[in-house]
Amino acid sequence: MKAPLSRYERILLNRTQMTLDKPKAPALNAKGPNCWQCRHFAVSHVPSSPYACRAMGFQSRLLPALEVLRVDGQFCQLFHAKEQPISR
Repeated sequence: MKAPLSRYERILLNRTQMTLDKPKAPALNAKGPNCWQCRHFAVSHVPSSPYACRAMGFQSRLLPALEVLRVDGQFCQLFHAKEQPISR
């Protein structure tokens, strides 16, 4: 019998399932995702933590993708490229 999932594991599972239906970004290069090209990236107006990730719900002094890499040891899994505007 499996042990029940922790709150953290349930949140990660829920976020993973939410992203399965969304289109994925093209294959990432060896440098990882670029937050400036991600639709979840935001700039907060808090000087001590100027960058935010809406998908993961946190603010940071570093770019969120770097923070995720530092804490988790792998590239951000919630990266979704911004839609390109239609050229005229």
